[in-house]
Amino acid sequence: MSIAAEKTVREVVLENPAAARIFEKLGIDYCCGGGQSLEDACARARVPVESIEESLHAAEPATGERDWRTEPLFELIAHIQETHHRYTRDELRRLGPLFEKVCSAHGRNHPELFGMQTTFEGVAHELRMHMMKEEAMLFPYIVRMEEAVVAHEPVLPPPFGAVRNPVAMMMREHDDAGTALRDLREASQGYAVPPDACLSYRTLYQALAAFEADLHQHIHLENNILFPRAVEMEPAESE
Repeated sequence: MSIAAEKTVREVVLENPAAARIFEKLGIDYCCGGGQSLEDACARARVPVESIEESLHAAEPATGERDWRTEPLFELIAHIQETHHRYTRDELRRLGPLFEKVCSAHGRNHPELFGMQTTFEGVAHELRMHMMKEEAMLFPYIVRMEEAVVAHEPVLPPPFGAVRNPVAMMMREHDDAGTALRDLREASQGYAVPPDACLSYRTLYQALAAFEADLHQHIHLENNILFPRAVEMEPAESE
């Protein structure tokens, strides 16, 4: 067995961010389920691990891609908010009315759309609340903590006891969002557009697939980089 096959999917993406694009195409969970080994992930995806390793060796990072494992946390947080939180909010506003339009036009022939709409409305509400909690409480504390640590000053205790407490909650909510998006994908048979689909129907499925991919990257940056670094940075006396 190769060394790469023994690594977790999370470790592979951290070492080579371009791997995320490969895993996304194959439906391999690298954010919430990043703790699985590459070998196990390939077995579940029914893809030879050797072919994945070849693709990983050939993959090149996107131009200007930053290594968020070493960048300041306040810059990573700004990136998450300006890139992923903004995108998520914009798409939630766009996709709600689009779902309504498609359900009205095609719901009779494709009743699965109504279940998908309900699932989407649920995850949309949860994501809005989730991002609000991060931006109002957790992210500002991490920024203040980093400033204090860099300046060798005392870190003021947070109102939530220790940073690992809200981190655990945010990660559970990430799992819930990931499950909802998997349900959407399964209900649509992988966002396969039916022959009678109109342009709005096609647009909806394309947008949902893109939304899912962005959320995976969003969760990866938080679960696998921001949160572990924040927990490690917090002073040991925090409870």
